[in-house]
Amino acid sequence: MLMRTDPFRELDRLAQQLMGPGTWSKPSAMPMDAYREGDEYVVAFDLPGVTPDSIDIDVERNMLTVKAERRPVAKAADVQMELSERPLGVFSRQIVLADTLDTEHIKADYDAGVLTLRIPIAERAKPRKISIGVGAGNKEISG
Repeated sequence: MLMRTDPFRELDRLAQQLMGPGTWSKPSAMPMDAYREGDEYVVAFDLPGVTPDSIDIDVERNMLTVKAERRPVAKAADVQMELSERPLGVFSRQIVLADTLDTEHIKADYDAGVLTLRIPIAERAKPRKISIGVGAGNKEISG
């Protein structure tokens, strides 16, 4: 059997074991991607093994907070854990949203362990053309 070692993976695993799982008062970070797609911003969070009902999304003013909890899977009494690398506990991420985003119309979808938020750009922030009016003639100022 061929076995490959990754020293950085082992360091991450050790750090996770020493710090313990995330708690509601001290949650662990969750990986994310953020990008613009047309007239909306898309933020995708990796949350494998998290049930949709344990995800909490809040927006207060321009602060977006995503919290989730991954609980341990129930095991039979005669199961002996040999290796445990999947982190458990509470995960959280906060993002400051620009004033140009429409926080009233955020859409959230959860599929295959990925939470995707779509945040539309506010109408007032979209580029627009301004027409130039032509005056009715020259006006004189007398005084």
